[in-house]
Amino acid sequence: WAPSGNLLATCSRDKSVWVWEVDEEEEYECVSVLNSHTQDVKHVVWHPNQELLASASYDDTVKLYREEEDDWVCCATLEGHESTVWSVAFDRGGERLASCSDDKTVRIWQQYKPGNEEGVACSGTDPTWKCVCNLSGYHTRTIYDVAWCHLTGALATACGDDAIRVFEESASSTPQQPTFSLTAHVPRAHSQDVNCVAWNPKEPGLLASCSDDGEIAFWKYQRPEVC
Repeated sequence: WAPSGNLLATCSRDKSVWVWEVDEEEEYECVSVLNSHTQDVKHVVWHPNQELLASASYDDTVKLYREEEDDWVCCATLEGHESTVWSVAFDRGGERLASCSDDKTVRIWQQYKPGNEEGVACSGTDPTWKCVCNLSGYHTRTIYDVAWCHLTGALATACGDDAIRVFEESASSTPQQPTFSLTAHVPRAHSQDVNCVAWNPKEPGLLASCSDDGEIAFWKYQRPEVC
């Protein structure tokens, strides 16, 4: 669902992303079919406060969409992953996007608007999304999901190595070159692949995970004390 509750996005193995509009009678109408990806689309997520949609695909890319003149268009393609992108998640403000992949990495993308002080080139009025951090060397198998806590800023991952990991941005890092450190690692969180992680939107540190082992687990993450 989009933040407004009036739009719904779906994705499919048929390589398409559909945007649906819901009217007052709760009738659903497909307003756009987006065929920008060349392979299965694994995940879609809306920006936290704008009608901006992100999708992750088997074609190794992330794509962003917005409405333009009563239709939806692909306004950005994020390239850099070397294998399937399984999931994407926006941070609380929507200025950053995290993506996770079969290439065992998590990438952090930063939005740069036209006329930005950093001098990052933009095409027309569309922002540019640039990879500012690549978390590699932490996961030993496919990363299936990534979740960004909108209360604390903690980043959780669900991995095919049966583990859950949590990362926090270092206090000394800069917005243009952020550094994240591994602050929690549960090696045997489940007995099989971890498929999904989700933070509770009201209670800081409460994390849910689900797995191929058929179980859902709940975790209480205690943030490390800042020195």
